Amino acid sequence: MNEALVLDKAAQDLLFRSARTANTFTDEPVTDAQVRAIHELVRFGPTAMNNQPLRVTVVRSPEARERLVRHMAGNNAPKTSTAPLSLILSADTDFHEQLPTVFPVLPDAREMFAGDAEGRARIAEHNAFLQIAYLIIGVRAAGLAAGPMSGFDAEGVRREFFGEDSPLRPIVVMNVGRPGPDAWFDRLPRLDYEDVVTEI
Repeated sequence: MNEALVLDKAAQDLLFRSARTANTFTDEPVTDAQVRAIHELVRFGPTAMNNQPLRVTVVRSPEARERLVRHMAGNNAPKTSTAPLSLILSADTDFHEQLPTVFPVLPDAREMFAGDAEGRARIAEHNAFLQIAYLIIGVRAAGLAAGPMSGFDAEGVRREFFGEDSPLRPIVVMNVGRPGPDAWFDRLPRLDYEDVVTEI
């Protein structure tokens, strides 16, 4: 155990060392209460100007699941068809509309972004990916496994669920549940501290 870490070893293992991306799931349902509890935990993660652009669409019904599966690529389709819960994770390119509420310290924050659709899209995507990382940790904190995927027709999902003119841009589909049989691939190597960290 690394004595420099305050978090106890069991929590470290739950969130990082023992946690894996799941490829199969049991049929045990993921409840609305679990989804809400995860959100209540991870919503405190930082984003630029507190912009919070991530939008989560819960796909639970068989009809909605069927609509999503047809846009998934390759092996991601059967994974999604059998997971107890799937989340469409989107970046809201109109995040600036919420800035008066979430970033009141800068009264003209909304107007700063109002005329820059391209810049908003870039900022929304960067910060939504950051929030997705928090969400993965939150799923693990709930004792569940996450299976995030980028292999899908994002534009097809956007048209299917949100419409042509929606400001939502799907960037990840994530399956959530209890890991099933043979849920894990072999652990792949991680870079060492010396490969990642430099000091200047």
